[in-house]
Parts: sequence; C-alpha cells; structure tokens
Amino acid sequence: MAYEFSNYSVKVTLVAGEDLSAKQYNFVKLNSSGQAIAVAAATDVPVGVLQNAPISGQEAEVLIVGGTKVVAGASITLPSAIGTGATGKAVALTTTDTTKYVVGSLITASGADGNVVTAVINCANATRAN
Repeated sequence: MAYEFSNYSVKVTLVAGEDLSAKQYNFVKLNSSGQAIAVAAATDVPVGVLQNAPISGQEAEVLIVGGTKVVAGASITLPSAIGTGATGKAVALTTTDTTKYVVGSLITASGADGNVVTAVINCANATRAN
C-alpha cells in the first residue's frame, strides 16, 4: 500500500502550464515561463512530483523533496534508485545510465505499470550517474 509522509517535505505552488488533471503523483518539470508541465522525455529534469490534479492556469502543488506517492512506469523491485520515464512515471535506474536523472528511491515495490508506490524524492539535487 502506498502512503505519504509530510514531515520535513519541501513543496512549492506553481501555475500549471497545461492540463495536469490526469498527472497526479507523476513527475513534472518547469517550462520556460516557470510553470509546471508534464515530463515528456526520460531525459527531462524533473522539478518534483505533482500532488494535486490542476487544469491549465490553476495552482499546481509540487513536492520537491520528501516522501510521497508516485506512479510507477513499470514493475520496480526494492531497493531501486528511480528517475522519470518518458511519460513522467517513476522508473528504476542503474548507476551506469548517464542520460537520466536520479531523483529518489522507492520505499514500496511496484507490481506493475500504473501502480502507486511510496518514494523518497529529492529533485532539488537531481543528478546523472557518472
């Protein structure tokens, strides 16, 4: 079962730069205007995990650092470092993948694509593998 924990999390409220109503608990990035939009490529730099489901122009609550629910993009076992897939869902990353950003680790395993899992996220310091 996925869960959230709020102690010591860092969240920001941004303007949704597009309809994000179907993207709750997916990774989002910033557009050139500083608005939250959906991650559209596995190599995008995520700003955080969307906590609500706004339409364009509404407030988007984004968790940058902390524990949260996140939608898995595949079956992911523990322990796993995670990053974003091409649709903004969490995917397992290897330490040799230098094209994607490591942004957290899972606390609960994912059985399949689309499952909501628990992760510790740190998009404030997204790094690529060396």
